[in-house]
Amino acid sequence: MSTEQDNEMILLLKELVTKVKTLEEAVYNKDNLLMKSGYVVVESPTPSMTVDNTVTGDTIAKMDWSDIHKIVDNIG
Repeated sequence: MSTEQDNEMILLLKELVTKVKTLEEAVYNKDNLLMKSGYVVVESPTPSMTVDNTVTGDTIAKMDWSDIHKIVDNIG
C-alpha cells in the first residue's frame, strides 16, 4: 500500500472510532431520552411464565363454552 492509501485508512478508522464513541455516549447517557422511553435497554428483566396446567385440543373439545370463556378471562 502506498502512504496515501495508509493515510486514507487511518482517517477512515478515526472517523469510525469517533462515531462509535458518540453512539456509546448517546446510549449510556443518563439524561438520554431513548433510555428513559424504553427504546434502548442495557439490562432488562427476563420474562418468565408459570403454567399450572396445559390445555390441549382434546381438553378443549370436551369443554363447554362457559369453561372456554373462563380460560380466556384468566389469560387476559
